[in-house]
Amino acid sequence: MTGMESTHLSIHIDRAADEVYAYAADPVNLPAWAAGLGGSIELIKGRWIATSSPMGRVEVAFAPRNTFGVLDHEVTLPSGETVLNPMRVIPDEEDTCEVVFTLRRQPGTTPEDFRRDAGMVEADLATLKGIVERG
Repeated sequence: MTGMESTHLSIHIDRAADEVYAYAADPVNLPAWAAGLGGSIELIKGRWIATSSPMGRVEVAFAPRNTFGVLDHEVTLPSGETVLNPMRVIPDEEDTCEVVFTLRRQPGTTPEDFRRDAGMVEADLATLKGIVERG
């Protein structure tokens, strides 16, 4: 049995890893850089809910804050299906880092849709870079 197809998408950011991590780990900032999760997010009964995502109302749950740069997060879709999105902020030098997002091809996703999803993640990473480098 083979595993799920995945691709690693990354971007180098001219900002310290701990600063990038702090910004990206705060769910309040998601609407500014993660277009796939929509334009708003709210904390409702202890859960982060993106109410205007292109997929509909979704729940986003991040890994607990940590010193390793792990930004893994689960997105629970309106169907109830939960998708794990592995993500890391990796220090390069003192004031630079790399952000890596592992995109996994979900069952039933066509190659074209997978490429489109990869392009959307790359755009989100570029937006994140722009925001934190200006910061």
